Amino acid sequence: MPTSNTRLETFLEHCRNRIDAELEFQLSGAGSGSERLQQAMRYSVLGGGKRIRPALCIAATIAVGQPQENALVPACTLELIHAYSLIHDDLPAMDDDELRRGRATTHIAFDEATAILAGDALQTMAFGWLAEAPGLDEQVRLSMIRELASASGHRGMVGGQAIDLESVGKSLTIDQLEKMHRHKTGALIAASVRMGALTAPEVSDNQLAALTVYSQTLGLAFQVQDDLLDIEGDTTVIGKPQGSDMARAKPTYPSLLGTAGARAYLSQLLDSALSSLEGFGKEGDVLRDMAGYVVARTH
Repeated sequence: MPTSNTRLETFLEHCRNRIDAELEFQLSGAGSGSERLQQAMRYSVLGGGKRIRPALCIAATIAVGQPQENALVPACTLELIHAYSLIHDDLPAMDDDELRRGRATTHIAFDEATAILAGDALQTMAFGWLAEAPGLDEQVRLSMIRELASASGHRGMVGGQAIDLESVGKSLTIDQLEKMHRHKTGALIAASVRMGALTAPEVSDNQLAALTVYSQTLGLAFQVQDDLLDIEGDTTVIGKPQGSDMARAKPTYPSLLGTAGARAYLSQLLDSALSSLEGFGKEGDVLRDMAGYVVARTH
């Protein structure tokens, strides 16, 4: 019987290999009309990454008893949206970062205009690809498109980034900080799990509600750990400059709660995420493993 760590390592490796192969295939045939734009798209998507969001999508598909293959395209489109968001977050007008995943950010490797266009292209590619996802009926695809659009736009990730930019140098309450991160980071993580659940046309309201609680709690836990890594991590490991949030006076969980308080909160979030999966049997084991991975990751 494999340990949960071995089981998760095998699962994550399988997900990365399958997702990367599909992304490589699709981006190789993107036919953008501009070789430089296509190179920037490939650079941004295929330059590493943990593929946590696709893995969560596939894990949720397993939890509701559906074949993993049904989640392949939805999982890939989540990664495209994530990659687009990173390109734009790194721009000089946003976080002004020069390092991502251990190498130059897209606007440094190419130029600012190409980076913006690459992000735009990846975003629209995601929705076009999802609209034609094989193995899913039309209503399921429509529900997934609605889910991804809500999580990506002003009600989700983009709205959260706007709040983040407006909050630099300001003092936020813990409730205000959570509102920001439920949008900026949590919305796409929640969509990852919910889209996986939606591969089951007959997914129950109770199942979807439990997975929503799990994903929203995990989204906050992901950000708390990110904030801790910003002050405790190693640049060579985390792949971006250590201390960058602190240097910009950005509000974080450690700055509000202290390091020990942030770690205690992280533990509470993990317990809550695991409790929400009580109604799932062994099919929910991968989601349980993913929760432990998110709060213990080093990059």
